[in-house]
Amino acid sequence: MKFTRADRLSFSMSSRPTTPANRPPAAGFTSLDLDPRVFATLAELGYEEPTPIQSAAIPPLLAGRDVLAQAATGTGKTAAFALPLLHRITPDAPPRQRTTALVLVPTRELAMQVAEAFYRYGKAMGAVSVPIYGGASMETQIRSLKRGADVVIATPGRALDHIRRKTIHLASIRTVVLDEADEMLDMGFAEDLEAILAETPADKQVALFSATLAPRISAIARTHQRDPEVIRIDAEAVKSGVTAKVRQVAYVVARAHKMVALGRILDAEQPKSAIVFCRTRTEVDSLTETLNARGYHAEALHGGLSQIQRDRVMKKFRAHTSDLLIATDVAARGLDVQHVSHVVNYDVPAAGDAYVHRIGRTGRAGRSGTAITLAEPRERRMLSNIERVTGRPIEILTVPTVSDLKARRLEVAQAALREVIVEGGLDPWRGVVSALAGEFDLADIAAAAVKQAALKDGAAEDEQEIPTAAPARERHPARDREADRAARREVAGGRPGAKEISKAHAKSTPKTAGKREYPELGGPVAKLYVGGGRKVKIRAGDLVGAITNETGMAGTSIGAIRIWDRHSIVEVPEPMVDEIIAALAATTIKGKKLLVRRDRSGH
Repeated sequence: MKFTRADRLSFSMSSRPTTPANRPPAAGFTSLDLDPRVFATLAELGYEEPTPIQSAAIPPLLAGRDVLAQAATGTGKTAAFALPLLHRITPDAPPRQRTTALVLVPTRELAMQVAEAFYRYGKAMGAVSVPIYGGASMETQIRSLKRGADVVIATPGRALDHIRRKTIHLASIRTVVLDEADEMLDMGFAEDLEAILAETPADKQVALFSATLAPRISAIARTHQRDPEVIRIDAEAVKSGVTAKVRQVAYVVARAHKMVALGRILDAEQPKSAIVFCRTRTEVDSLTETLNARGYHAEALHGGLSQIQRDRVMKKFRAHTSDLLIATDVAARGLDVQHVSHVVNYDVPAAGDAYVHRIGRTGRAGRSGTAITLAEPRERRMLSNIERVTGRPIEILTVPTVSDLKARRLEVAQAALREVIVEGGLDPWRGVVSALAGEFDLADIAAAAVKQAALKDGAAEDEQEIPTAAPARERHPARDREADRAARREVAGGRPGAKEISKAHAKSTPKTAGKREYPELGGPVAKLYVGGGRKVKIRAGDLVGAITNETGMAGTSIGAIRIWDRHSIVEVPEPMVDEIIAALAATTIKGKKLLVRRDRSGH
């Protein structure tokens, strides 16, 4: 096997022969050709053995080979590409020549997480990494890039913005990493990735990490990689008994009622300590604020927190000062908390292994636990997939009614009063009872105390019943394929008219009076006006990519997209329209600031 590209790249590393990628994991990181300063850092972080993806990917990456790796989230792939990249940093080089690696990721959350990992691994080496993503200040990012960065971690849209502004310098790039490549393609970044790769040096090393090696991933590999080392790391099978002690239930709730439903479920369950998982940072902050307003002690944990803030949050949670931890998957990785009684999936995890990883936070050390999932009607099929992965059924329950909640509050109040009576020490309060006894019956006084205890945490919305969510309408595969073909033609560069795109979506979309609803959305749809169209080369993929990247919502939640010469109309879920407008107003599309508002034209 020849490694001629290693010579051209002139990497500063040992000339030791490459370890075969398929050999058994090494007995520690010391068997890998890593910088000695990295070993000390890994020891401080508690890393002892490399994971399979690290053992397989690090040697060929060090040798300068391209790598095409299939590995799921949570397998340690960030370290698998970050540690080799630290060998190529040039801290003493001029700022314009300092950047040797570009890492492309699908979301800003992942960009921050990868940047944090580079900081931890390369701190002793003086490595500087800069995350750049939409929704953040462009000027701040430009200043950071001007000071010099060894590694730039970027979302595709914002990376392209900097390339067009000439604020990021790619001439010294030796390695480009595409992390979560399949997700970037799902989000509509195919054209952006091609444009970025075309701007980087021709002899660069390309490392591509993806959860699947689908044909479109292979197509990128054929175009941009040379004789790549192909690595496949199978996801670990769910160990027998992992979920055996965890009670698994799900509630099917329309998106508009999820937040109220969660509060009601928590009131009924009365968890001692719970982790609530959300998809996005915005959702974490919003949910934390709402739950605190309901009387819970909730703390947010996401990629936007500094390490000091993160440590403070975890200290409170471990000390039982807070009873709810609202977290994203990325931020919650590596948590080791033994006392969690409940895990709540505010959104259904996209993959079964992610679900198992989440609910594994409860039911530890021989304790029992409860896993609760809030599923929208369109997500029932995802629950079935999870059941196949875990080998255990998920019980579908109905959201507690107002009567259920009142009954539960009375049970809790009765139990609390019993504990207080058994504990004793009531003499300081007997005077109050005696004072009232001359005016009221003792039974009425006791009942008033129970009422006050039972209702003190009640919220106004609990007086309103939550409607039962109707099951999502099954879609015909042929109609799905027709809608997909129309979207692909638009993304690939074809320019069907507004009627064509509209028609493809309309055939797979039920209509309601006055507003169109999609089974995927679970509610009314709003129309966004975007002040750019064919004249500025806006395509459907650009709009889908911008919305999904800036808000974290799934691409399947976006409805019909119609593009004219000077403007575009996009259908989005009504409950998210204000959030989407705010997010797009703070970023650029195709490198341009565009007007985004509710459509008033009646299109």
